Amino acid sequence: MTWVGWVAIVGALLAAVAVHLALQNRRALLGHGIALKPSIGAAGQPGTASGAGSDAAHTLVAFVANPTKPGVPALRDAAVQACAARYLPEPLWFDTTEDDPGIGQTREAVARGAEVVIAIGGDGTVRAVAEGLAGTGASMGLIPQGTGNLLARNLDLPINDVDALLRIALTGRDRKIDVGWLTVVRDESDVADDIAQADPQAVAPEKTPPGTSEPARDHIFLVIAGLGFDAAMVADTDEELKARVGWIAYFVAGVKHLHARRMRLELSFDGRPWRSVRLRSVLIGNCGRLPGGITLLPDAELDDGWLDIGTIDTRGGLVGWAQLLGEVAMQRFGVITDLPNKIGRIDHARVRTMGVRSRSPEQVQVDGDTIGEALEVSARVDERALTVRVDGA
Repeated sequence: MTWVGWVAIVGALLAAVAVHLALQNRRALLGHGIALKPSIGAAGQPGTASGAGSDAAHTLVAFVANPTKPGVPALRDAAVQACAARYLPEPLWFDTTEDDPGIGQTREAVARGAEVVIAIGGDGTVRAVAEGLAGTGASMGLIPQGTGNLLARNLDLPINDVDALLRIALTGRDRKIDVGWLTVVRDESDVADDIAQADPQAVAPEKTPPGTSEPARDHIFLVIAGLGFDAAMVADTDEELKARVGWIAYFVAGVKHLHARRMRLELSFDGRPWRSVRLRSVLIGNCGRLPGGITLLPDAELDDGWLDIGTIDTRGGLVGWAQLLGEVAMQRFGVITDLPNKIGRIDHARVRTMGVRSRSPEQVQVDGDTIGEALEVSARVDERALTVRVDGA
């Protein structure tokens, strides 16, 4: 064979190696969620982003971040780089404030053309961004930085993998989910008003000082709202302990309320007549999983158009609580017991609207945020009103 033949053989081998390396690099880039440059079609238009189904070159992304969470400055740099790697425009960035936890920032982002708004923070930030996005059609991405990260857990997002969370938020699949709304119909200040009207000479209890609870309005919830024991537990959780040990701090706070009185309530489901009950907690769920593998509402689904209600009661002190915990633990495995005369129980119902009245003011919480005390609340579901980004892999 002549030297020309040998050169041809070596050239063919080098070309084969180059093609192999190029294919390997392409697989590696796709495996890390890095989008390749969109191809240009016959009409000269770029291709679409694989996850969002819209023109990648024109999809404006906004981030709404809680600046008090550690690592947020580094996340900002990572967010800008992630958008650039996917040939997206430079993203908008908004910090939340004490006066506005993210609702106004989200609405401004949508008004400026953002099609995806990504919440960076705890459950409070997620609620605020969701409230600003509900009904708009824009998508919400999640980069959870809190203690509970309740919605992210129920969406099976990789909570501890920021790179994966960015990939999902930017190129994931859109999923429409329900949102719940809780309205404070009467709050603790009405007690003073009622007493004053009945007897102007009577000494009424002091009204709640301004700024200690949110004004009466609709409060969005994405996971679980509650009244009674669970809300009191959230209200008494030590923030420093929560920063050190995470969600376990809620259980430490809960011990203080194990021997608290049972509430005297009236319940109404879907406009039916009110009925009197004595309970420890009323849970109103859009979905049912909590940290630690706890499933409070096993039938709750994020997109079924229903609210799942859990009414909790215990008697007999610690024995009743132990029985209740056992029942909740078995729910995780699909086992629901219905033994008579249980001293610790959780009963379930499914509704679209409900009302709760109390004889005395009770603590109320939405997705782990307390909103003050109330005498009467109502709740409703807004079916598939929010679009969220989930893993499309």
